Amino acid sequence: MPGSFSLASGLDRLEAAKRQFGTDRHRDLPALLEALAARRFPDAASLIRFHEALLFFRAYPPNGRVLRLTEELLESFAERLGRFRGDTAPFEEPDVSGIAGTAFSAIFSYEIARWLASRYPREVEIDWDSTDPSLLGPLVAHLNPMFAEDALVEANIPYLDWFRRTKTGRGSDLTWLCSETERLRVPPVLFDHARIAIRWNLDDSSATRTRIRPPGSREYFFHSRPLIRRADVSLEAELLAAPLKLEKLSRARGEKMLDLFRATSATRYRELHGFTFGDSAHMLRTNLGRGVEFYLSGVPKEHRLPLRAYYAGMFFKNTVPIGYIECLTFFERIEVGFNLYYTFREGETAWLYARLLRVFRQLLNVSSFAVDPYQLGLHNEEAIESGAFWFYRKLGFRPANARVAKLLAAEEGKLRADPAHRTTPATLRRLAAGWMLYELPGTPQGDWDHFEIRRLAMALGQLPPQIQRAKQAPLESAYVLALQRDPELRRKLIRLGSAC
Repeated sequence: MPGSFSLASGLDRLEAAKRQFGTDRHRDLPALLEALAARRFPDAASLIRFHEALLFFRAYPPNGRVLRLTEELLESFAERLGRFRGDTAPFEEPDVSGIAGTAFSAIFSYEIARWLASRYPREVEIDWDSTDPSLLGPLVAHLNPMFAEDALVEANIPYLDWFRRTKTGRGSDLTWLCSETERLRVPPVLFDHARIAIRWNLDDSSATRTRIRPPGSREYFFHSRPLIRRADVSLEAELLAAPLKLEKLSRARGEKMLDLFRATSATRYRELHGFTFGDSAHMLRTNLGRGVEFYLSGVPKEHRLPLRAYYAGMFFKNTVPIGYIECLTFFERIEVGFNLYYTFREGETAWLYARLLRVFRQLLNVSSFAVDPYQLGLHNEEAIESGAFWFYRKLGFRPANARVAKLLAAEEGKLRADPAHRTTPATLRRLAAGWMLYELPGTPQGDWDHFEIRRLAMALGQLPPQIQRAKQAPLESAYVLALQRDPELRRKLIRLGSAC
């Protein structure tokens, strides 16, 4: 690459290249990567920028050379972090945690803590510096009956001392605690109540965001042309397109994928019901095209919701995990929680979202798609900053709330009058005050506008017998299809769950 450049300008060029697919600019990308790899990164911010750009181009490579270079550079990151002498605290921020060679602390549920202790016994331990020992009381009371001598009458109880005296053996505190919790059948809620912070020293683990990849074949898609824009995506056309091939995995392969989902989520401080309790016996895989693989499953009977059918899945771009989806279905209505990891938000988001919905329409025969206010920005500043409301609106979603619809009409009028107009964060927060819906042509319009599953659940004294029976099906897809064959039950439950 001709000429010299500063580290900051080199990183600027690398990040700008995300928006230059199909141009001559990508001819210089390998040289730029090699030049940046030779630089010294004096601060965490610049090293994080480099890592995230490498991960993006590993998922969206324009050619084989860029794919190989990004893979090699990512593989060397633990060594690079070992030489880093700057402040390491920025590597623990939720948006960037999980980089090879780093560590972080987080609070997890008992189920995920136990899973971490079993899979990574040498790498995870209780972070006592970030844990409040005073919350250990109810847990220690179940582990040591003598604790009552202090707990019932004394003040200033040395909770951590009691924990230390109770523990036996030489293993880690976390491994012992999880083992005893299970052996003594201590209610897991007591572990959760203690809010125990867990420290995970990632080192060069294959579970890091840097290196985690699913097992299996390696067939890559190279982006030699511009990425698919949102304006090029028709949600209706995608939903009505021919079915995709769904492949059922073996139970062993399904369990391996669930492990990968859990690790991918945990390194980002996240847990998901469908990953913690996923049904490994009924996991499906499909190829969405353009280098994207999608894996999804429901949950076993003992972890199902009373009313809605639950499915969750993770999607991979050229073997890099780039996000996950969680869907809750009732009759033909599906609530969609779509989460694309921050690193990949300059990719083909609209195309990916539309194709994922196509899979769920195929699997569950759904035709009414709902996005909850949190996804739009209610109590979610990340969604406000990204303009999530307009992402859904431009795909064809409409507000179910009449006040939001009126505000939207005014805002769209401003945009027509002045294309340079930008919606303010304050207005975006008001637009995020209600659900957004997308209904396929032929679907009854407006039936679900005032429906809330919480309202229905509170109104029902007990589950209708039709639901109790159908919920026992081996797959919840069968439950959904059974509901769709009962229009009378549909009318009754929509009425109960809708505001007057």
